[in-house]
Amino acid sequence: MNKPAPRRPGVGPHPLRLLRRSPLATLGAVIVLLYALAALAAPLLAPHPPLTQYLEERLDPPSAQFPLGLDQLGRDIFSRLLFGARLSLMVGLVVVVIAGVLGTAVGMAAGFAGGRVDHALMRVTDIFFAFPSLILAMAIAAALGPSLTNAMIAIAMVTWPVYARLSRAQTLVLVRQEFLEAARAVGAGDLRILARHILPNALSPLVVQASFNMGDAILIAAGLSFIGFGAHPPTPEWGVMVSEGRDYITTQWWVPTFPGLAILMAVTGFNLLGDGVRDMLDPRLRRAT
Repeated sequence: MNKPAPRRPGVGPHPLRLLRRSPLATLGAVIVLLYALAALAAPLLAPHPPLTQYLEERLDPPSAQFPLGLDQLGRDIFSRLLFGARLSLMVGLVVVVIAGVLGTAVGMAAGFAGGRVDHALMRVTDIFFAFPSLILAMAIAAALGPSLTNAMIAIAMVTWPVYARLSRAQTLVLVRQEFLEAARAVGAGDLRILARHILPNALSPLVVQASFNMGDAILIAAGLSFIGFGAHPPTPEWGVMVSEGRDYITTQWWVPTFPGLAILMAVTGFNLLGDGVRDMLDPRLRRAT
């Protein structure tokens, strides 16, 4: 009886095959892809300019001309949602980049240096962990001044400690490995060891965290905009749209409901995608598959 050829070490199934094993992860990937396409093609897909007002038809329900209805100022909700997707995805990407770079640098420095450096940097991260994320983001945004840019900075400032903890934990494991001793033996400096040996081997949990962090950033940004610390009208931002339409929830339900659903679906999509990315990068699952 012919035996199946052994799989080479380190060679796992294709990521798409692993993704297909999880219907929810596939659904998350589809949702994120649709949002990305909608954001990129917003000028082509939007039937009306996002700031154009049709005052005579304001608060009209969904129709063939206005698929999701009009808001209290007569603006097309569907068009505003498409352009709002651009802002929300931009917020998520900017926050992930800032928080990921800052937190990874702090965590790797703490784990690699050890001693007093590690103690000092981890106490700083503990201070940030001591406050609820939204409350701390509100305080930072209020101190910097209400704007979408300052809201992104505030969100990054409250999310970087997670990356710091993850990268520190990975670094503490890797610094004890023999291949780092070999790198030092051939004359590799600390920066080269961090960049060429530790960082690539510590990326897996950081990538998974970034996937979840995208959804968190979109949700917190919408919350800050809702209470006036983020984007301001007439910006077609989802949190602003929910805030402007909250007085019409019992009469013209479509005004706040569709922006709220856009936030819900975006956060759900990134969370499901994060689960799929975690499964793809889990060595135990790859071996089992």
